Amino acid sequence: MGQELNPMKVVADYGDLCGEGPLWDAESGSLYWTDIDGQKFYRYHQASNTHKIVKQGLQISGFCRNRPGGFVIANSCGIWLWDGADHLRLIADQVGNSKCQMNDAIADPEGRFFAGSNFYDPAHEYESGKLIRVDTDGTVHVADEGFKLPNGMAFSPDEKVMYFADSAARRIYAYDYNRRTGGLSHRRAWVQVPDDEGVPDGLAVDAAGYLWSAQWYGSSVVRYDPDGKVERRIGFPAKQVSSVAFGGKDLTDIFVTSAGKSWPSPLMPRPYDAVSGNFGGQLFCLDLGIQGKLDFHADITLAR
Repeated sequence: MGQELNPMKVVADYGDLCGEGPLWDAESGSLYWTDIDGQKFYRYHQASNTHKIVKQGLQISGFCRNRPGGFVIANSCGIWLWDGADHLRLIADQVGNSKCQMNDAIADPEGRFFAGSNFYDPAHEYESGKLIRVDTDGTVHVADEGFKLPNGMAFSPDEKVMYFADSAARRIYAYDYNRRTGGLSHRRAWVQVPDDEGVPDGLAVDAAGYLWSAQWYGSSVVRYDPDGKVERRIGFPAKQVSSVAFGGKDLTDIFVTSAGKSWPSPLMPRPYDAVSGNFGGQLFCLDLGIQGKLDFHADITLAR
């Protein structure tokens, strides 16, 4: 389908170098998001229409709320418990012989934490990424491996399917998900994004089971039906659209992050101008009257 014009607003414009990871916190009526490269972490309080920098100098690439308090975060040095202020506690900085150099992350319905390790370097040979699972007791496992650039994740409303984007493969995978064990099986290529589009980045699922995918280089968010077919495409005035999340009182607000630092790579579609134009850096919001679903909280506690 063609580009669709919808009323949208810029909620915040900090000129994020790599804005990512929007996450709605229903308890506080706030949206959190991160600037990975700028090492800033933000909160937007919707009722007062105010936003602020919560933390500077801490790299956060993926995160979720943690039921015991604070957050579980992932970054290029590992996976951590963070109290939201100054205290960090390492969960893992490697799994087996592989470094936990992490990208995006998500919590599952039982409070486990999933994150993808990312070593993508098109100029050299690079280690394949892994999908890593942290159980609620802090033990770390490799859930799957063999990825080029692991990215966004989402769960279907019936909690039977987990979606996972590999940006460099231009592919969104689907797994059968076992809530009891956290196990993933039957990996299949659910969507193969064409070479003339952007690459799939952050993901979200709405209440009807449609998957939303931010398209880096694509200036858009794409909504796929449960069979993986494009249902609509929403254009944004930013080239590097990075992630998407539902929020607001009725979960009909769609928050979209973007990245202002141009990132030229072999993944760029042709033609693509990596020199001029608005690459991003803004946090957008629009309401299409489509209800989303809340992200899960982690529930991780480490032994003393």
